Amino acid sequence: MIPSFEKFFLPSLQCFAKQNSCDGKMLQEHCIKELGLNEEDIRELIKSGRKTKLQDRISWTITYFYQACLIERIQRGVYRITQRGRDFLKSHPTDFGKEDLLQFKEFKKYASGSKTATAKTPEEEHTATSKTPSEILDEAYQEINKDLTQKLLDEVKRQSPQFFEQLVIRLLVAMGYGGSFEDAAKVTQYSHDDGIDGVIKEDKLGLDTIYIQAKRYTTQAVQKPDLQKFIGALVEHKATKGIFITTSSFSSGALETCKKAEHVKIILIDGLQLANFMIEYNVGVSTTQVYEIKRVDTDFFAEE
Repeated sequence: MIPSFEKFFLPSLQCFAKQNSCDGKMLQEHCIKELGLNEEDIRELIKSGRKTKLQDRISWTITYFYQACLIERIQRGVYRITQRGRDFLKSHPTDFGKEDLLQFKEFKKYASGSKTATAKTPEEEHTATSKTPSEILDEAYQEINKDLTQKLLDEVKRQSPQFFEQLVIRLLVAMGYGGSFEDAAKVTQYSHDDGIDGVIKEDKLGLDTIYIQAKRYTTQAVQKPDLQKFIGALVEHKATKGIFITTSSFSSGALETCKKAEHVKIILIDGLQLANFMIEYNVGVSTTQVYEIKRVDTDFFAEE
């Protein structure tokens, strides 16, 4: 596992002290060596998957040092240590963290967003020093979505089976199946027999058909006989593709039955996956607030 954010501070400042100038790539190579990072550490991603933790930690380390005036920028992406940085390293030769940087008024103002630092609980302070701002934001986003997922699933379970079937169609259309909702809804007015709740086109041209089973269960899991009945219905209709969606979960017997199915391909979607798809494709949810994460457009400032 890659070390916490603050563990990158000392080797990074030491790297700046050894070099006339330094960029992010040089810092990464230095920290990989000094912190003994392996290939798994180097490839580890932050939760959003947008960048590696190594890249994120190095980027924020540079930002913190720059805001504390320990380094100065000499050209795009290239920095060098300041006299303040050298003096600080001499007084902190073995270790230092964010708390130590708060002695500088420039960084204190940057870190708090005001002239004075905001007091934090021990738990908040640990989070603030062990993770980068990007990671804290990503984890907060994940926590909000986790809460939304459960609330959304609870709401779906309160609806009627008929509403749930229509919801399934709306979701599949939003995901790109079946053309328009009107076309898909007409197709799915299928007699509910032999374990089939409906059919939908795989694409707008209708090159293939997908058979659907939708089970709105509140607590019980989908069992092996449910899957066997659905597979039998697919075989009877000479179908090769099916989607089984439930608001609950699938038993181990149901999962095993699905794996062993021959000549048919079945996708299983449980309650949590259903709610996550609804959030991803904006079905049954609305946006309350948008935060835009921006960066400096370096191309804008490039002189021709």
